[in-house]
Amino acid sequence: MLSIRNLSKTYGGGVKALDDVSLEIPKGMFGLLGPNGAGKSTLMRTIATLQEPDSGEIEFDGIDVLKEPEKLRRVLGYLPQEFGVYPRVSARAMLDHLAQLKGITNGAERSRLVNEMLMQTNLLYVSTKSLGSYSGGMRQRWGIAQALLGDPKLLIVDEPTAGLDPEERNRFHNLLAEIGENVAVILSTHIVDDVADLCPQMAIMDGGQIVARGAPADLVKQAEGKVWRTVIDKDQLEACAARYLVLSSRLSAGRREIHVLSDDNPGEGFEPVRAELEHVYFATLAKRRADPPAVAEAAA
Repeated sequence: MLSIRNLSKTYGGGVKALDDVSLEIPKGMFGLLGPNGAGKSTLMRTIATLQEPDSGEIEFDGIDVLKEPEKLRRVLGYLPQEFGVYPRVSARAMLDHLAQLKGITNGAERSRLVNEMLMQTNLLYVSTKSLGSYSGGMRQRWGIAQALLGDPKLLIVDEPTAGLDPEERNRFHNLLAEIGENVAVILSTHIVDDVADLCPQMAIMDGGQIVARGAPADLVKQAEGKVWRTVIDKDQLEACAARYLVLSSRLSAGRREIHVLSDDNPGEGFEPVRAELEHVYFATLAKRRADPPAVAEAAA
């Protein structure tokens, strides 16, 4: 269990990246959903001991993370949003080097472990190719391979599927789901479907705060019967936005299809829509921007 209590972090210029964040993250996949700039990467870096908060506490399986960062690093795997590689070095050679840095000094054991990681991430057949020749998806899978070295008990992946094509994204999902059966995995993303597909527990973050948390299915239940759809002319969007809480808008055959949140039927021309996690996400952010939110919590 990862326990985060009252974590705060303010950068220069008064930018409050974390504002009294508290979370309990169990073993398995946990989704941290939020827009760009919500504070997700700051939270991930802080958990990973790459920066210190101004205040608060973090504990993982009896380790005081802020006081004993080295203990956490021994059981941590981390895939940041952006990471560099040595482009001329092969995937196998780089994994071998990182395994040595993690203290795996026995050559035979290191070779076995590197092979295992390459097989698990479906990179064994291209393991001798240079990292600079890898596609975006292959690099992400290599990133997971390096994060898994040393049998981590906590795995943090920050925006892992951004920019991946559908096939690579699906392969990555399967890999994360398999890993999440045995360790605590934090999936930080702004892609709603990633959380809906993978995570039995989640939280929504915005403006450095946790603004909703719970099981995705329970959060969706809160929006059931409250999402409505209609089609309007393109120039009517501004008027509708002033009258309704518009969750989404997209062009369709020269007109605009909008989804709105309302406890009752908004009026003629509207029809009910089955609630989805995307509706919950947009509704949570829209309400926050309209009025400072109280944390919404669903039963686990």
